[in-house]
Amino acid sequence: MEQDVTHNGEISLSRRTIVRVLAATTLFLLSVSIAGQLAKYALGQQVYRFNRLFYVDFEGNIPTFFSSILLILASSLLWFITVLKKSSQDPYRRHWAILAFIVLFMAVDEAVGLHELLDKVRWVPGHRKGGLFHYGWVLFGMAMVIAVAFSYLRFFFALPARTRMQFFTAAAVFVSGAIGVEVLAGNYSASHGGEESLQFSMFATVEEGLEMAGVIVLINALLNYVIDHHEVRLRFDHFK
Repeated sequence: MEQDVTHNGEISLSRRTIVRVLAATTLFLLSVSIAGQLAKYALGQQVYRFNRLFYVDFEGNIPTFFSSILLILASSLLWFITVLKKSSQDPYRRHWAILAFIVLFMAVDEAVGLHELLDKVRWVPGHRKGGLFHYGWVLFGMAMVIAVAFSYLRFFFALPARTRMQFFTAAAVFVSGAIGVEVLAGNYSASHGGEESLQFSMFATVEEGLEMAGVIVLINALLNYVIDHHEVRLRFDHFK
C-alpha cells in the first residue's frame, strides 16, 4: 500500500498519497481563508460571499465540510479496525468501537456546531467575561479530554510503540488547537472587543489548522496500523 500502482484498470492508492492529498487540501483551504481575511481587514475589500464560503471560523461552508469529512474518514477506519478486532476477539475491541463513536460524534458536531450550545450555559465560571472560560464549552471539553485519557490508559499502553506515539501526537495537536488556541482566542475576544478583527481570525485559522492536522495524523496512524497488523490493501477498481 506504500506505492501507487495501476494494473489492468486497477488503481492502488498508497497511504502516503492519501495523507499528502489530505494535507495539501488542508493547506489550500487555510491559505484561501487567510487570503479572504487579509482582503477584508488589511485591504479593506468587501468579500463577504467569498469569506462565507472559505473562512474557517464560519459554520456550514467548505472548510467545515472538509473537516467533517476528515473526521468521518477517521471514524470509518476506527470502525473497520473494530470489525477486525471483533473477529479476533481482541480484549480492546470495545475501546476501538467507542473511539469510533466519539470521532463520529465529533464529525457531527463539526458540521452543526453542537458544542456552541454550551456557550449558553450561564453558570460556567468566566462565561463571556474573559479569562479561560470565555467560551463556556471549553470547561466541558477539558473534562471530556481528561475522562477519555484516563479511561483509555490501558488501551493506550497496549498499542504498538509506533501507533502509541502517533496517537499521542494526533491527540496533542488536535487538543492544542480545539482547546488551547480556543482559550487564547476567547481571552483575546473578550479583551479586544469581539471576534471581528484580523488578529482574531488568525487565532481561528491556527485553531482549525491544528484540528485538521491532528485528524490527518490520526488517519495516517490508523492506516499504518491496518497495514502493519492486519495485512489489508486498499484498492479502487474502475467500473467496467
